[in-house]
Amino acid sequence: MNQETLDKLNILNEKTSGKYKALLYDCDGTLADNMLAHKLSYKEAAAKYGINLDTDIIDELAGWPTRLVADEISRRYNVMLPDTFSKEKTAVFFEKYIDTTEPIAYVTEHLKANAGNVHIGVVSGGTRTTVQRTLSVLGLTDYIEVLVCAGETPNGKPFPDPFLAAAKKLGVAPKDCIVFEDGDPGVAAAEAAGMDWVRIDKI
Repeated sequence: MNQETLDKLNILNEKTSGKYKALLYDCDGTLADNMLAHKLSYKEAAAKYGINLDTDIIDELAGWPTRLVADEISRRYNVMLPDTFSKEKTAVFFEKYIDTTEPIAYVTEHLKANAGNVHIGVVSGGTRTTVQRTLSVLGLTDYIEVLVCAGETPNGKPFPDPFLAAAKKLGVAPKDCIVFEDGDPGVAAAEAAGMDWVRIDKI
């Protein structure tokens, strides 16, 4: 682990040590260094429909379920993407990128260090299949008690539903949870749930 990673890990430890009963992590862009891979997957899938996608939209909508991102792409580019688009994008991601996913080391090490001392959950806008595979590649599966993914709550991020569902499953009050995120929708969801949060990309 290099010095920058150690410094960031120490910052995370200072923010959380002894203060919370549950740590809730986003997956893509928070535990997994895979946002470029997701952007390239969206771009390739959209190109089939004549869309030259500006991938900044993926950063803007970080944490949204793929289906809703597709709806927003359709709206902005005035091209009606089919219901199969989410599966097409996921297929590209699985085929080309998922097995080489690298961790964001200071976040994954923070998770591992705290497992067994506090409750650990992952709350993602990705599908359960994709998130489970990603966590497996990162070697994190055995550390995670609760997983909440796209379509498993009435509303996704930026609504509080996914984080509240995770807290309920863990038997922990929202005020005793802290959320780790890399995007505005996730932070908005954490705040709406009454939880503290850390933007890991701003450390």
